[in-house]
Amino acid sequence: MSEAAPLMVRFTVNGRSVEVDAAGDVPLLAVLRGDLGLTGSRFGCGLEQCGACMVLVDGAPAYACSRPAWSVADRSVATIEDVGRDPVLAALKQAFLDEQAGQCGYCLSGIVMSARALLAREPSPDRAAVVAALDRHLCRCGVHNRIVRAVQRAAAHLAAEGAAA
Repeated sequence: MSEAAPLMVRFTVNGRSVEVDAAGDVPLLAVLRGDLGLTGSRFGCGLEQCGACMVLVDGAPAYACSRPAWSVADRSVATIEDVGRDPVLAALKQAFLDEQAGQCGYCLSGIVMSARALLAREPSPDRAAVVAALDRHLCRCGVHNRIVRAVQRAAAHLAAEGAAA
């Protein structure tokens, strides 16, 4: 059995250009966590069933656990670590804290990234829109209502501040 040949993958992550060697079948999540030290995105199931690994690829939510690293070549990836640079992620973080919308927190990085994408396309989502956007996520702590309130709170804060998503 032979190993896959290394593949040079260039992409932007959190506004920074990176170049990594990754075999063609290495998941993006392994590159983010192992090669780049961005450990905020979590490995949950590896089957696109829980959303703990969710990142944004060119602004759209994407599962990093099953997506091959080569698929983001010349694209932009955002992870939860972008919170310091992104005012919308910062507003979401504060709203999640204010609503106490997390217990163990394992799922939250993926949920926040999906919420970020939602606010980019719909700055004032109603409850149904938030629930639909977060439907791909599994939280076993039972804080779903607080999570929905947190997303709506962040949206209201951003609207009051006049911040563009």
